[in-house]
Amino acid sequence: MAKIKIKSNPYLYPLPVVLIGANINNKPNFMALAWITPVEHKPPLLAISVHQSHKTYEGIEENKTFSVNIPSEGMIKPLDYCGIKSGKEIDKSEIFEIFYGNLKTAPMIKEAPLTMECRVVESFDTKAGHQLYIGEVANAFCEENCLENKIPSIEKIKPLIYAMGQR
Repeated sequence: MAKIKIKSNPYLYPLPVVLIGANINNKPNFMALAWITPVEHKPPLLAISVHQSHKTYEGIEENKTFSVNIPSEGMIKPLDYCGIKSGKEIDKSEIFEIFYGNLKTAPMIKEAPLTMECRVVESFDTKAGHQLYIGEVANAFCEENCLENKIPSIEKIKPLIYAMGQR
């Protein structure tokens, strides 16, 4: 099959959809995000790309911590709500039941089967509106029924995925 040139874009399919949590003035806020990737095993590092106009960006900058919450398919409505509504316009602190780990400033979602609290170890301004954060996973929490041999099971978590440009 012949290849044709198309628009340059980061075509990575699929991407996990997560809820990023951050405290802003001691109040939890969450945003839907698909721009996330693992970076390293030891220490456990991951990267997220957050637009600087988002409310969650303010919280990450304030505390240098954030949470990564992996929603299951049953959480699609609150995930979508967090994706289309801005924390600048509405209070997202009451949407989920929240808990904290050792970092104390990375709000995690009890309803999410897999959650991680991260501390920012590096941050880069992309000069195009996004901030790239490298976060070290300080602690991870998983619902016991979503584990298989003490490792989170994708089949049991049933995470949501995203493909750019697809509806």
